[in-house]
Amino acid sequence: MKKIVYLNPLKMNRKVAIIDPLGAHGSSHHFYLFGQASGLLKNDVEVSLYTNNETVSPEIKGLKFFTFYKEIFKSKSKTISGIRWIIGTVFSVFHARFSGISIFHFHIFYTNVLVLFNLLVVKILFGKVVLTVHDVSSFSNSSNSSIIGKLIYKLTDRIITHNEFSKSEIINVNGNLSSCISIVPHGNYTPFINIQYDKEKSKEQLGIPNNRRILLFFGMIKKVKGLEVLLSALKGVVKQNPDVLLVIAGRVWENNFSAYQKIIDENSLSEYILLHTKFIPQEDVEHYYCASDLVVLPYKIIYQSGVLMMTLSYERPALVSDLPPLKEIITNNENGFLFKTENVSDLTNKLNSILGNEWLMEQVRVKGTALVNTKYDWNEIGKQTKQAYQSV
Repeated sequence: MKKIVYLNPLKMNRKVAIIDPLGAHGSSHHFYLFGQASGLLKNDVEVSLYTNNETVSPEIKGLKFFTFYKEIFKSKSKTISGIRWIIGTVFSVFHARFSGISIFHFHIFYTNVLVLFNLLVVKILFGKVVLTVHDVSSFSNSSNSSIIGKLIYKLTDRIITHNEFSKSEIINVNGNLSSCISIVPHGNYTPFINIQYDKEKSKEQLGIPNNRRILLFFGMIKKVKGLEVLLSALKGVVKQNPDVLLVIAGRVWENNFSAYQKIIDENSLSEYILLHTKFIPQEDVEHYYCASDLVVLPYKIIYQSGVLMMTLSYERPALVSDLPPLKEIITNNENGFLFKTENVSDLTNKLNSILGNEWLMEQVRVKGTALVNTKYDWNEIGKQTKQAYQSV
């Protein structure tokens, strides 16, 4: 009698194409892609990564790397950029499909016709679509993008969100999607960054006085990031801690800093703030984190935070708003600190309390580092992502 062998689908090799036009363009998103690819490879998934020609190959063993998206962010003409995007998608999807790949994994931060086009090309070639949704708000507003978002959902075989909150927000928009959503956390940046430990040297590199304790606000400056809440709280902080310096590092959305500057001027805070409102090159990022004593994320709305993962990966303690997605990661006074969202008084009190307890800050830093290197390790993330693929 012939022996029947039952294959465990979780141990079967699968091929996946990660198609991401954004890549390394103006952010650290490419580290996320590299982490995801390495985690999947460690879990016996064959990975081909298709991205733009600004992104340099990470030289990960076993990774097939292609840059069919050429100069898509170089032109000032939306038409030319759109045409280059379309050409990149057609080449990427056809190359992957005719290489025997049936699962196509996309990452989206917004919805538009080009994102929709990507999925349509996959479906025309009878491929399966897996979609990691980084910004759920793109799908839940009342603009035309929400209509496109609904079409994108219809073309998607499996949706991945980073947390329970994002999953519930999507279900609120379309309850029929509840059975096709997987939760896979945002992984760490540890394998792809250099961690500096010489605080004095990093301060010198950035032009920061060595005798100041540093609060760091890092990343794109948008209304939803709540910088005005932190600025308003700072006045009550420097009264008790006059050696504190708030370093604001990152580009300003639409180049409009006037509302923030008004708060600084009205409260005479200029001597307590260092403005580096510009694009921060990757080689400088490590110095900003090394120079900081505490990273503050006073967000008003967020669905996931790469900056929080970056902060923990750089072994820095974080004080964050008590928004549901952040509370899924941070336990107050354990692996980080929480304050009441948009509450200036509570933020002021928390900052003064933390700055007055260096022992607790160090304990929290150590536990935050341990958390990001275990629960958010890419090998574990890869395992969970592979499980999501099994359902398509």
